[in-house]
Amino acid sequence: MEGTGSWWLLVMSSLLCCTNQARLTVSPSSSQLFEHQFMNLSCEDDDGSAGWTVTRNTSRETRAACGADWGKLDAFFCTISYILPWDSGVYWCESSSGSSSSSSSSISVSGGSVILQSPVLPVMEGHDVTLHCQTKSPPSELPADFYKDGSLIRTEPTGHMTIHHVTKSDEGVYKCSIEASGESPSSWIHVSETPVLSPLTSVTAADQSFSPPSSSSTLGGPPLPPDSSSPPLFVYWVIPLMFGLILVPCFVGFAGAAVRRDETQS
Repeated sequence: MEGTGSWWLLVMSSLLCCTNQARLTVSPSSSQLFEHQFMNLSCEDDDGSAGWTVTRNTSRETRAACGADWGKLDAFFCTISYILPWDSGVYWCESSSGSSSSSSSSISVSGGSVILQSPVLPVMEGHDVTLHCQTKSPPSELPADFYKDGSLIRTEPTGHMTIHHVTKSDEGVYKCSIEASGESPSSWIHVSETPVLSPLTSVTAADQSFSPPSSSSTLGGPPLPPDSSSPPLFVYWVIPLMFGLILVPCFVGFAGAAVRRDETQS
């Protein structure tokens, strides 16, 4: 039983280790930026391994890697020192082999006077998110109207709106406007569900209630080995066969000896 439990835990650990994936980090951390700002991008993963490249799709290029046709590659960072509206597009991290990629992020570079500062990455369900309606020139904390999917949500006197404990219903297209300054571009805010993790419990020989998943488990892996406490199937036919091979000659020998003894006596 202990062997089966240990094997199962090893499979789960391997799955957790092998699902490592890179994350795109953007600085400044906003899905909208003013033109002529700088922008730093990098790829990060859990084990700090290299081999990831920042890649993008824009109106001018498709699947272009940083350092080749755009940006300056410095160690693990990709820098655009002077962004322009045509730098707007979808950015992501891609492995050197091209077989793996991170989640993508949409970045908009505005030549206007107002932007909506919103998260680049998806917001986790249950967390708070703050949106900033910002003007290009001071003062930046002016009263602002905030919209979701084209409908007015509310007006905030300082240009900041916080959504507490976000849910999937908060997902949508947001924008803001400031009187006498203008309106921001629209940005999609994505809300991701909170992951549900089942804790792994160590299994010992004393735990007789453990039952490994069947081969149809949602893990999609190979069938698990049979319970080590049960004898292999071949035991059920090998042992009788061995007894037969031993007992049958003995029986024949005894029978033959008895016949010869009877013949001698007669």
